[in-house]
Amino acid sequence: MVRNLEATITLEYPDKKTANAVAKAVSPDNLKTLAGLQLKTIQENTQVITDIHCDSNLSTFISTIDDLLFCATVAEKAIKVIKP
Repeated sequence: MVRNLEATITLEYPDKKTANAVAKAVSPDNLKTLAGLQLKTIQENTQVITDIHCDSNLSTFISTIDDLLFCATVAEKAIKVIKP
């Protein structure tokens, strides 16, 4: 069943530098996506905002959100390790 699914994921960080690093870390997902799937990630001050539009199935939509949040979590952990 084809659906028109949309989500906006907003992640808040303590500073612009951290938000920028996370936005860059998840942005490669924006380059190539499955047919019917669109992602756009931007940094706005201390927020990383990702818009997801999926004209495919619910499974693809949920997997995309899961992948995005996993990548953001890995970036956050890496930043904590390298931050003085």
